[in-house]
Amino acid sequence: MIVGLLGGGVIGGGWAARFLLNGIDVRLYDPDPEAPRKVEEMVENARHALGRLTFMPLPEPGTLTFAATPEDAADGADFVQESAPERIELKRELLVAASRAARRDVVIASSTSGLLPTRLQEGMHAPERLTVGHPFNPVYLLPLVELCGGTRTAPETLERAADVYRSVGMHPLVVRQEIDGFIADRLLEALWREALWLVSDGVATAEEVDDAIRYGPGLRWSVMGTFLLYRIAGGDEGMRHFMAQFGPALQWPWTKLTDVPELTHELLQRLEQQSDGQAGGRSVRELERLRDDCLVDVLKALRMHGTGAGETLAEYERTLYARGPAAADGDGSAPLRLLETRVLPEWVDYNGHANETMYLRVSSEAGDVLLRLIGIDAEYLRGGGSYYTVETHICHLGEAHADERLHVTTQILGCDEKRLHTFHRVIRSSDEEVLATVEQMLLHVDTTAGRAAPAKPEVLERVRRIAEAHESLPAPERAGRRIAS
Repeated sequence: MIVGLLGGGVIGGGWAARFLLNGIDVRLYDPDPEAPRKVEEMVENARHALGRLTFMPLPEPGTLTFAATPEDAADGADFVQESAPERIELKRELLVAASRAARRDVVIASSTSGLLPTRLQEGMHAPERLTVGHPFNPVYLLPLVELCGGTRTAPETLERAADVYRSVGMHPLVVRQEIDGFIADRLLEALWREALWLVSDGVATAEEVDDAIRYGPGLRWSVMGTFLLYRIAGGDEGMRHFMAQFGPALQWPWTKLTDVPELTHELLQRLEQQSDGQAGGRSVRELERLRDDCLVDVLKALRMHGTGAGETLAEYERTLYARGPAAADGDGSAPLRLLETRVLPEWVDYNGHANETMYLRVSSEAGDVLLRLIGIDAEYLRGGGSYYTVETHICHLGEAHADERLHVTTQILGCDEKRLHTFHRVIRSSDEEVLATVEQMLLHVDTTAGRAAPAKPEVLERVRRIAEAHESLPAPERAGRRIAS
């Protein structure tokens, strides 16, 4: 798949990172001579964030090329995303150019945060394939993308765009009616107006306004949004009880939602000084890295509970699992080489080398590749079958340091209709030193019934073929070892 991108700023660069790191080739047009540097910096931040976000190995990155014209970016692309500044004439010019160059069946999406798609469709060739695809910064990490069609947009355009976005781990939200600002930005603008008034009137500083969000409602919003939270606040009686209690307050004259403070020199200077003070001398890239690291941890926590954006992350991981590379089983003359990876800095502890959780993680990922190889794919999992690890033994033989390249080889020591006995070697790629061995016993289970059960015949046949080939290999020296007292 090839994606054509029009614009490589904060949003366009974020799109580039999300598509590239999901294995999709990108052709990007941006007249800014600094665009290659800026985009590469953003891709590097995204690589760091996505490397921490999921246990699933990401596909091989796509290739990034820079196009000389918007037509070059759109010609031959399978999907086009426009992310130019919010000037309607500029966006129209780019969309018209792209619509002339792209195949008639190619969906063209605009990242606009508020311009109506009907106005953007003017002058386009085949305007029925235009939709708004409004993301949120950082695009490579936040899953929400708002879809909104114009008067000439075909329904299948929204469906096809949603499929593309889901394939790269996003949550498409279709806006039912064409409306300025769509949904999320209308909510954000209301909060932003009140925040500006609080600073303008001297009620609070920029930092105090931010603290009021990040220590309180912001944490709740990430889990349940607005209406579900108020439903809980109504107790056993629910939303009607909540509205009976707090609904009358909506008529009180304290809000300034319909008014905006004048952006005087004094107010802008105050905002600038206070926000610079919050930054504490940290660069934009440093602040972005902090933001991303915190978002990753929030998303992973939500994934554990299967709610909000965590549910989208879990579905994305299932997609990565389903399309992940499966190793060839070879001729049995050597253990399977299943995984290539590197030591992430966060895997390194106070001793300066990777801790035991790293070895569990990489052996688990190698185990997932083995499962795909023997036929445990997404369809098999949906059918209620899987292998669960029931016992693990690690021998630590060497130290792994940050950014070192590793690979994992796997040998099957034995199997029957329910059990699978594996032996992983975690190896430093630069000198082939074995840093750890991880021996595991896996048990096939019927996940619906919650008990052990024989694997399906086609899976057993693949397992036995590899196991028979590995019978000629020397038995690992540490296989069957235990901790002696």
